[in-house]
Amino acid sequence: MNGEKKLVVSHAPFWHDGRSIAARNYNTMLAALPAALMGLWIFGGHALGVLSLCIGTAMAWELVLNKIMRRPPSIGNGSAALTGMLLGMILPASAPFWMVIVATFVAVVLGMVIYGGLGGNPFSPVILALAVLGVSWPLMFNYNYMLQAYDTGFAMAYPLAQLKAFGPGAVTHFSVADLLMGKQSGGIGATFGLGLIAGGLYLIVRGFIRWEISFSFLVGVLVTAWLFNASDSSAYAGPAIHLLSGYTLIGAFFLATEDSSSPVNFIPMLIYGAGAGILTVLIRNIGVYVDGVVLAILLMNVANPLIDAIRPKALGKVVRNA
Repeated sequence: MNGEKKLVVSHAPFWHDGRSIAARNYNTMLAALPAALMGLWIFGGHALGVLSLCIGTAMAWELVLNKIMRRPPSIGNGSAALTGMLLGMILPASAPFWMVIVATFVAVVLGMVIYGGLGGNPFSPVILALAVLGVSWPLMFNYNYMLQAYDTGFAMAYPLAQLKAFGPGAVTHFSVADLLMGKQSGGIGATFGLGLIAGGLYLIVRGFIRWEISFSFLVGVLVTAWLFNASDSSAYAGPAIHLLSGYTLIGAFFLATEDSSSPVNFIPMLIYGAGAGILTVLIRNIGVYVDGVVLAILLMNVANPLIDAIRPKALGKVVRNA
């Protein structure tokens, strides 16, 4: 009996296609790397400190919480490192280090671990952390003020702040080429549009994210911005400014597509992305906040369970007393 071969029974699915959470996270970090490196080159040494501290403290929070809660270490799957990297990319280069530590605490502890860890979070951890910081310390996200106050030597203006304060005439000097190459103020890794687009396309081609959310998000931004501009071009900027400034591109490819807080079905993904894009421009144009991407995605995270419940009608017919 002791030499008998025993069968191992497990639940479905029984076939693994070779993908892993770690591969997705590390490839996402690879895709975000060009935009992050350009940000470090543009904003200088303090930006490197902010980005490094974000990644390091995010990993440290996860490791400490796993120890306290007696869970096996999950630091190897790269989820905390990715969260820290994306969070660092959307913070200003002049962010004080205490704010970085608070940001990673909110993202990892309140955004991920408290809900059971990776896969259980109803909100994007990065978006949740940025929303808390933006409400608590709004002056920290006034990029023009922060970069001047800390004497970074960076002279470029923040297009959305200029637009909010002075109207479309204040942003006419921003060309599409300049915006694509990062010649604007903003988050460390959120200004280099060309790098973010290339990274997003890499993730789509490799199958790490679905194109539906990113595509519908960008279409929602473009169409809504065009409608506002067509109604009154003296009050509202054109689609290019909304598309290539602020958090639009990093939101479309790296934030809105977070697995746990976004839909998995085709039609819901289109609705989710389009809703976030439309809300982004509405908040920017008629709301009090300069950039609407964070609140737009957060609101769609809340609506995600209802949106993802939309299903096509089943084929066939009902048979009574079958």
